[in-house]
Amino acid sequence: MSLSPAFLDELRARTSLSALIGKSVKLQKAGREWKACCPFHNEKSPSFYVNDDKGFYHCFGCSAHGDAIRWMTDQRGLPFIDAVKELALAAGMEMPAMDPRGAERAAAQAGLHDVTERAARWFAEQLHGLDGAEARSLLERRGVKAETARAFGLGFAPDSRTRLKAALKDVGDEKLVETGLLIQVDDKEPYDRFRGRLMIPIRDVRGRAIAFGGRIIGDGEPKYLNSPDTPLFDKGRTLFNLDRAAGPARKAGRIIVVEGYMDVIALAQAGVEEVVAPLGTALTEAQLERLWRIADVPLICLDGDSAGQKAALRAAHRALPMLAPGRSLAFVILPKGQDPDDLVRTSGRAAFEALAKRAEPLVDLLWASEHAAEPLTTPEARAGLKRRLGELARGIGDAGVREEYLAEFQRRFAALFAGPAQRPFQREPWKKGQQRSLFRPDLAPVTAQARTSAATPMDAILVKGVLAGLIRNPEEISRHAETLAALKLSDGPLARLLDAVIDVALHDRALDSDALVTILATSGFNEVASELLRADSLPFSFTSKASDPERAREDLHEAIGVMATRPALDQALAQATARMETAFDEQAFAEQQRLRALRAELDERLANLMQADKDEL
Repeated sequence: MSLSPAFLDELRARTSLSALIGKSVKLQKAGREWKACCPFHNEKSPSFYVNDDKGFYHCFGCSAHGDAIRWMTDQRGLPFIDAVKELALAAGMEMPAMDPRGAERAAAQAGLHDVTERAARWFAEQLHGLDGAEARSLLERRGVKAETARAFGLGFAPDSRTRLKAALKDVGDEKLVETGLLIQVDDKEPYDRFRGRLMIPIRDVRGRAIAFGGRIIGDGEPKYLNSPDTPLFDKGRTLFNLDRAAGPARKAGRIIVVEGYMDVIALAQAGVEEVVAPLGTALTEAQLERLWRIADVPLICLDGDSAGQKAALRAAHRALPMLAPGRSLAFVILPKGQDPDDLVRTSGRAAFEALAKRAEPLVDLLWASEHAAEPLTTPEARAGLKRRLGELARGIGDAGVREEYLAEFQRRFAALFAGPAQRPFQREPWKKGQQRSLFRPDLAPVTAQARTSAATPMDAILVKGVLAGLIRNPEEISRHAETLAALKLSDGPLARLLDAVIDVALHDRALDSDALVTILATSGFNEVASELLRADSLPFSFTSKASDPERAREDLHEAIGVMATRPALDQALAQATARMETAFDEQAFAEQQRLRALRAELDERLANLMQADKDEL
């Protein structure tokens, strides 16, 4: 089928956008336009406008924008071609002719839809007839109200191998087998697939029955039986209740994934309508993509047992390659042994909402899972944790998100095994002085290549000063272990001394300065350490025993940040300058000027710090 721009333009022209949107949104006349509270996000005052003359809607609050076709795909959740078909039917327009094979497939599917719809109606009739008493009793015990059962089209399949087949005999066995309603084994007589089960229709995004889930009424296995894949039904691409949940989900700004049919039904009955469920399998890539079309961070709420938690972890791992800026998952952790159905029936909607508000980010779930995988009492086990976390992060497709995960995992690892670490670039300013903090988030070292020391005299003094300060204050080493370990010093003896200082201090965190000096001396660092500790050799508060201890620690913290920040800034400035030398680029010029200003600020602050400390000493 070929949809020309002329056809689509004519379709939009024939569609009254306000009438279309007004079917589900209460519109108010506002001059030549219509206004309403936006259906795509929560708001109290109207910022959503519909313009029939121009044929578009726009929200000034969340920037939702589109035409009639976009409304059908975004708000109703329809595939593009289905949206066009529905609008064309309403507008009295004929769809362009399909190719012969496409027309045959469409006709065949239309016939199959008729079969599944007839089956759904027949199952519903049985539920409310004499045979359905036991199924109705099951629903009553589960707290499912009659109006809820009608809303979801629940039904009952009698415990017979031929009842459905006989009821739809005019359809013919071939179509009943093709839709999965009958089972055909070799050349034997086909028989009813669903017998003695509560029947739950599975619908596509247009609300058409395409398959069924059947729950056993009494004892027996399997507890739930789903239709097989058919020309209408692909369980890996379908989400139960998406047809009913898409609109409420866009309005609420969230979509919730639960494990099974009854969880969906119980939550919907409790007033949480934006809920869907996969169909007996782990979440697939196609299902995740559908969820992300509705909400940036779907909430995964699986049962509180071990199987539910494993399913949550499988969903987390499957999502990693597909993550993008702003696009993730969050996980609602239920009490052990409970599912959403149990929770809302015993404690009500408020209990569920309280858990949903505390949804755990994807990064937390991954960290907790790997951290709990084995005892971390040996270096080998800790190395294993670091390797596993790195493998997870490197599985993320988007480079920016991947770098953030690597950095976050590194920060957590350092905080766990390097003492009470403090994040660089987030310290409180020195209370006794008026100097401005050097720590800037946009100056953080971003690559391993950037972590090299420059060769200016000021940098050499800074490196020596930091090393002396660490020897004077060994309790500060574990706080900055991650940042220090990432530094690549160009001066060989100083680089070796830094490695030795870190190793010794982390091996015994109770060391004081004198003990550290003694160990360094016996390890061949006596001369270089003694030179650094001469009271008059370096102009910093943290290199002198006479300095205020609190001021010395604060200045040392700041100096370490400067030493880590400077190489990244120099590298970025060199790259911007190189781009400028190749060809003038306004963006590169602006970036170069910004970086030069930051470099000047850095140099000035360091010079002032050194002078102030020199005067104080």
